[in-house]
Amino acid sequence: MDHLKGNNVFPKFTLVLGGAASGKSLFAEQLVGRLGKKRIYLATSQIFDDEMRTKINRHLDQRGTNWTTIEEPLDLAPALAGMTADQTCLLDCATMWLTNHMLAENDLETAQSDLISALRACPAHVVIVSNEVGHGIVPDNALSRQFREAQGRLNIALAAEADLAVLVTAGLPLALKGTLP
Repeated sequence: MDHLKGNNVFPKFTLVLGGAASGKSLFAEQLVGRLGKKRIYLATSQIFDDEMRTKINRHLDQRGTNWTTIEEPLDLAPALAGMTADQTCLLDCATMWLTNHMLAENDLETAQSDLISALRACPAHVVIVSNEVGHGIVPDNALSRQFREAQGRLNIALAAEADLAVLVTAGLPLALKGTLP
């Protein structure tokens, strides 16, 4: 946790970006733990296969028992509205949330706008984990390219709202906006 040493001012809204298996979720969990408030884990993943079940179970074991989990794949606004100032919410992850909306063929602009509004109104500290998908090659099919563009737009909108934006690569955080607490 040496990389979290520094001032003790915690941002109201933090965005943690990184590639797949970059350490972003672990970093976000550690950051939430340092705040010392009630921990809420807002889970957006849906279990469609054994691989996803294994990954979710690994994340549950990694977090331990000091968390309250809320599972919500699509409509995050009610969960965020129900939070209190003595809580910290870890929303993991915006990428799965976006995928869920794409698969449901929902209006992505409206969903994104609703999420941003809910984040602005949420009284709790919020840490959102999201994948940075723009560092790879151009996908070979239209759906993948549509997803990459939508994820990029979502990350840009979240970063614009965030007090702190962190890129995690190989488990190492780099503050892109704000200062690491």
